[in-house]
Amino acid sequence: MPGKAHDLSAARIWGILRALEQAGIITLADKAYQVAEGPVRAPYKGKNKPDSQKRANRAHVKLRGPGERANAQLKSWKILRKLRCSPSKAGHLCKAIAVLQNHRVAQAA
Repeated sequence: MPGKAHDLSAARIWGILRALEQAGIITLADKAYQVAEGPVRAPYKGKNKPDSQKRANRAHVKLRGPGERANAQLKSWKILRKLRCSPSKAGHLCKAIAVLQNHRVAQAA
């Protein structure tokens, strides 16, 4: 799909939302996915939310935080910028980088 296509549009076209729902996988998303149906959960929008929505948003952020940090860390690894291997091997490479990154963080602490 063209780069200007929104992730949610692409997910609908390719049937990803349907596949996630069939697999029973709940997906945590950011506020841009408020209109997503099925297994996608997005935080509440707006100001002056009730306390229940504020608590739900805090829990949502706590669950999404580690994944967001992992994505940010992966972007700092130059080897991934010009990846020329099979997509099936890219996942293994990302897992290895995550292990190295976690080891580096643990050493610094």
